[in-house]
Amino acid sequence: MPRRRVPTLLLLGALSAAPGCAGSSDWLRGEINRSSGMSTKLDPAVVAAGLREALEQGTARAVQQLGRENGFWSHPALRIPMPEKLQKAEGALRRFGQDKLADDFIRSLNRAAEQATPEARRIFVDAIHRMTIQDAVDILRGTQDAATRYFRRQTETPLTQAFRPIVAHSTAAVGVTSGYKRLVQRAEPLGLVDTGQLDIDDYVTRKALDGLFQLVADEERRIRLDPAARTTELLRNVFR
Repeated sequence: MPRRRVPTLLLLGALSAAPGCAGSSDWLRGEINRSSGMSTKLDPAVVAAGLREALEQGTARAVQQLGRENGFWSHPALRIPMPEKLQKAEGALRRFGQDKLADDFIRSLNRAAEQATPEARRIFVDAIHRMTIQDAVDILRGTQDAATRYFRRQTETPLTQAFRPIVAHSTAAVGVTSGYKRLVQRAEPLGLVDTGQLDIDDYVTRKALDGLFQLVADEERRIRLDPAARTTELLRNVFR
């Protein structure tokens, strides 16, 4: 039978207040108190509220940074590169002085990803609201990227479904399709293009999600480890 998901804070409140449920509330408090780096004196409801706030802050920052013009392009570690099947062609074109053609195509891939990324915000918020008590405990007791792993499990499928049509529209609007055709046209006579099963929209979607989850993981680690990243009293009380 699938788990029934209800808002975490409501469940925590019910466990704390309902008659005869003291054992469950004590168990949860004990689980949270054993979590690395967390306060051992806070009520589980407060800890859960802090976790929610940390997750919402981290995901909002990631979406804001990447879901704007040059969000991917100006981030060296997350910039979407030439698809592997076209990298041999890229090298040849650059050797023949066709750097602009290659650069324009790569930039257009990143523009498409940047235009799709804002859609992730509502999906992340929905995942936060659907957390169960056990989800919260597992995240608190988990690794520095436990929340990111949770998000990836919960949101990768809906994010892919939401991103792909936006990416498909964007690749046409920002010139990915025309740039791809020009690149292939120049490289094909040289025998340097392997376009078999190359789906540009799928490639951009996968790379956009990889970059987004990487930045979410970075934000999660910052909030867990850096006191300066805890921008509210609640976060400072919980992550100390």
